[in-house]
Amino acid sequence: MADQKPADPNHPKNQPADLQELGKSLRRAKGALGPETPGPGRINSREMSMAFRVAIELAAAIFVGGLIGWFLDKWLGTAPWLLMVFVILGLASGTLTAYRTAKSLEDNPLQDETEQ
Repeated sequence: MADQKPADPNHPKNQPADLQELGKSLRRAKGALGPETPGPGRINSREMSMAFRVAIELAAAIFVGGLIGWFLDKWLGTAPWLLMVFVILGLASGTLTAYRTAKSLEDNPLQDETEQ
């Protein structure tokens, strides 16, 4: 008797009938939905990574432009003019990069990971 293991409370036979029915209906619904069918509001991880990439490229372009402008201002003593010029150039460069990325996605949309 000491060798007997206690009954598993998660085993379907040890659950009340209404809980068993709930489990069955959940399994049916999950099977009907399928694992590859995204739910409402789900976003593809590739789309999310592309959005982060565009945001980081835009921020980096502005930062690098500002850094170049700041160093040139310190070196040439023209503060704050070159800083402003290079921040605007960085903004334009980042915007152009974001536009090109969006255009390439429009021409070649990302495929679902399950379709590969």
